[in-house]
Amino acid sequence: MRCYYDILSVPRDADAGALKSAFRKLAKEYHPDIRPGDADAESKFKEINEAYGILSDPEKRAAYDRFGHAAFSGPGGGGPGAGGPFGGGAGFGGFQDIFKEFFGEDLDDLFGAGGGGRRRGPERGADLRYDVEVTLEQAFTGAEREIVVPSAAKCEPCNGSGAAPGTSPETCATCQGRGQVVMGDRGGFFRVARTCPACQGRGATIKSPCKSCSGRGAVKKDKRLAVKIPAGIEDGQRIRLAGEGDAGPRGGAPGDLYIFLSIKPHAFFERDGAELFCKAHVPMVTAALGGEIRIPTIDGKDAKITVPEGAQSGRRFVLRGQGMTALNARARGDLHVEIAVETPVNLSAKQRKLLQEFAESCGEDAHPQSHGFFDSVKRFFDAKGDAPSR
Repeated sequence: MRCYYDILSVPRDADAGALKSAFRKLAKEYHPDIRPGDADAESKFKEINEAYGILSDPEKRAAYDRFGHAAFSGPGGGGPGAGGPFGGGAGFGGFQDIFKEFFGEDLDDLFGAGGGGRRRGPERGADLRYDVEVTLEQAFTGAEREIVVPSAAKCEPCNGSGAAPGTSPETCATCQGRGQVVMGDRGGFFRVARTCPACQGRGATIKSPCKSCSGRGAVKKDKRLAVKIPAGIEDGQRIRLAGEGDAGPRGGAPGDLYIFLSIKPHAFFERDGAELFCKAHVPMVTAALGGEIRIPTIDGKDAKITVPEGAQSGRRFVLRGQGMTALNARARGDLHVEIAVETPVNLSAKQRKLLQEFAESCGEDAHPQSHGFFDSVKRFFDAKGDAPSR
């Protein structure tokens, strides 16, 4: 018998990485699927496999280095190939890498022990998405919406089996119900299993398809559902309705339905989580003298705000507990109100005269912010030596 090191074309001190690399290179070159019908290539491939099976196992390699082929002959020797890649030895992992390079799949998925294989069960139905838009008030109180969803429903005449009433799916004659078939058998060396083309891996075929669903087990049907929208829901959140998606083909489990929520922009309020924000316009006289204003709240009522004398635009007031409902909580957020002082417009001649008299009667103390602003500007230009006139 040829020396195992010579078969792999490696020196006797080659490490595990060099052995594996040499094996992969030679296995690619002489693989029976690469050279179909080449008896010499098949024999060479078996020889390469045997050599690697011994040298890749540290204990077997040590025995081989000491006793040569005699280490694996005689009673209890088990034969040279006992520990090879197909005998459960360390070489199997190396060959699995080679096989994955050839076919892009793992041996666990392609080799069926004893002619077996993994049969695919009934397929799950597709998940569905449905978009729902609600008002801010509905998001505050919660709501119930009725929706109509186009979907695939279980065929009633065949009860989802796809077979005509009075019949049932039959075991696939091609794969004998395993869902996989052996695509090649190189002299008993190895077998490659693939998904059965006759039943697409289901293990069963339908000879008499149901006329209502053409053998699919599902039909197109609009589904009417009542969807409960919880109080406090936020824009972009979703609701999952388990089992309300498409029915699974041929009796498979249904998918889920996902309701995606969006909230319409509000004319008065802006929202940030459970907090609400709004702007209230206040007449100049009310802002100057002080007074009360009333603003609407999200629950349909109104709230009173006391505006202090001399209030300026941008002043904020916080109404505790008048904001949005918090999702899955009893507490409510706050309502933040910002006032904007409104300057009067469309004045009559008399009103203009009264305002002019008012302006002339006001001293600097009546407009401290304006006075302070002009003083700052004057100091700026004074520092530059070019003071403007007031």
